[in-house]
Amino acid sequence: MPKQKKPPGRKAQGESAKRGVIYARYSSHAQKDASIEQQVEECLKFAKDEGITIVETYADRAVSGKTDRRPNFQKMMKDAEKGGFRYVVAWKSNRMGRNMLQAMINEERLNELGIRVLYTEEDFDDTAAGRFALRSMMNVNQFYSENMAEDIRRGLRDNAENCKVTNGTLPFGYKRTPELKYALDEPKDAIVREIFSRVACGEAFADIAADLNSRCITTSRGKPWGKNSFHALVTNERYTGTYIYGDIRVPGGIPRIVSDELFYKVQEVLKTKKNPQGRHRVNGDYTLTGKLFCGKCKSPMVGMSGTSHTSEKHYYYACQKKRTEKACDKKNVQRDAIEEAVARAIKNYALQDDIIQWIADSTVEYFRKKEEESHISILEDELAEAKRAAKNIMTAIEQGIITPTTKSRLLELEKRQAHQPSTIRTPRQESGWRCIVTCSPL
Repeated sequence: MPKQKKPPGRKAQGESAKRGVIYARYSSHAQKDASIEQQVEECLKFAKDEGITIVETYADRAVSGKTDRRPNFQKMMKDAEKGGFRYVVAWKSNRMGRNMLQAMINEERLNELGIRVLYTEEDFDDTAAGRFALRSMMNVNQFYSENMAEDIRRGLRDNAENCKVTNGTLPFGYKRTPELKYALDEPKDAIVREIFSRVACGEAFADIAADLNSRCITTSRGKPWGKNSFHALVTNERYTGTYIYGDIRVPGGIPRIVSDELFYKVQEVLKTKKNPQGRHRVNGDYTLTGKLFCGKCKSPMVGMSGTSHTSEKHYYYACQKKRTEKACDKKNVQRDAIEEAVARAIKNYALQDDIIQWIADSTVEYFRKKEEESHISILEDELAEAKRAAKNIMTAIEQGIITPTTKSRLLELEKRQAHQPSTIRTPRQESGWRCIVTCSPL
């Protein structure tokens, strides 16, 4: 007579009657890594007192209990289906999920597999009253989590309304004051202005990165610059002095680093330039890119390279229209020859007495305007501060707080505003002369 087979899982159930696993989790960087080890230690003691043999420990570090996207938690749930244990020991009920419904669903899934969840810090009997107490505790955990999140959001929004630093990494060029205000981080703010100016002039990101790295200037994270380090920087409107947090925008809320004119000039360059990042060229730069044009069809001449039958590298400028549309018969121009000719022409032009005088006068004028801009920036800040203070006093008066002090202070602020110009204009910087070279039609 053949031996009768046992029902599936019967043997596993018998062998795992007192086998259990530990699940531990911590959800915030504010908690120490040691909290995981402490939870496991408490669970091991509890399991020993209950006569449960721990066969596995599952731990998720810095993962919120509000989501089931926890790799080790998911692994535990999959292993539970294999019937290798009958208990899950956790520190508290909020380890299974701070959301009450989610925690209940997770525990019910385990119950359906014949697995009981035990908590070392919360002793609930496996009775109707015990289960009710457990559900109540889960509800309390959910309330605590949601209330804490509301407090954090409220605090961040209060800080934002006062133009204070909220959280996260500050943009390159700014630093945090003890009062949580934005302040210029010298000399990094000058590097930001330099980057904006160079991008506005059409310089490739790759070239800017190479130059900054050669000067041992690092990013805000202390790392070398790459061609992908600039897009977020040059599109960050905060550099115009606008405080931004969510839907809160306060023009003049933080110190300005670049002018509106320069910022929007850069945005136009990013839209019109096909490849602002540029590409690394092992053979050096094509310095006339963007300045050299075909003498026949007026299309840009672009840098190219090729290898001859003798394996020798050749570098030249080619007509873009000829290269892409085959619609021009302009011959390629050797890079070194045309660049040397242009450099010689610039030298001869720049060494004339009247040009030298013009360069000197332009340099003096440039620094004079820069000095004026710094004074205007100070006046703008003072005017903005006076307006904010006056607004606060008016709010107090509207709420019925009227004293001789508030009146005198308001008169003082109005007097300060009257001494400031109603419209402060930033002088336009004169752009340097450009060299546009038209290549011979020959």
